[in-house]
Amino acid sequence: MNFGLVILTLNEIDGLRELWNKIPYYKFDEYFVVDGGSTDGTLKFFQKKNVRIVGQSKKGRGEAFRLAFQKSYSDILIFYSPDGNEDPLDIIRIKNEFKKKEYLDLVIASRMMKNAKNEEDDQIIKFRKWANNIFNLFANLFFNRNLSGNYITDSINGFRGIKRGSFNNLNLDALGYTIEYQATIRALKKGMKIVEIPTVEGPRIGGESYAKSIPTGIKFLKCLIRELVISNPK
Repeated sequence: MNFGLVILTLNEIDGLRELWNKIPYYKFDEYFVVDGGSTDGTLKFFQKKNVRIVGQSKKGRGEAFRLAFQKSYSDILIFYSPDGNEDPLDIIRIKNEFKKKEYLDLVIASRMMKNAKNEEDDQIIKFRKWANNIFNLFANLFFNRNLSGNYITDSINGFRGIKRGSFNNLNLDALGYTIEYQATIRALKKGMKIVEIPTVEGPRIGGESYAKSIPTGIKFLKCLIRELVISNPK
């Protein structure tokens, strides 16, 4: 099995400067960047490092996922965003899950399971975490064929790895941040093998998240309703 590391960026120069030396890109058969149109020095950073850059002609995180598989040769791709939220040490832990259990289709880094931490856990009001857990509940109740044995605790998190054949079988068409939620739901619909590892979500480094809570939540709700209405995509 070949493993590829995909680094997803859109103006992440601050995170890259702090995290690059912690990213184990050298332990992969290939690694490259899918960039959504950075203008802050992100592209110059990678050019100096001689890292292959795949630029998006269409915007959206969903497009970035599809483009990554189109432009790579690896059997398994692991997606990582260098914004501070995702622990680079967990990249290898995701890879190792696939190596230990070759039957897996999808490995998700969970911020919600035991021994994990969400960035809002130290706050009294946890709006984003609560909303995520509601969408997790819906995904499991409506689509999980093995609800009692494998409850998915973080269906939304984009820090994950997925097999090429499994990705192709899902026929994902989401455009933005709903790509991960759609992938999890459709994997559950098809009875694919999913495993989660606990991860500690750190504070964002530089700037603000592009996923605004209310508009993004509405998009997740629309994605959920659509997946309830349509049958398994062929």
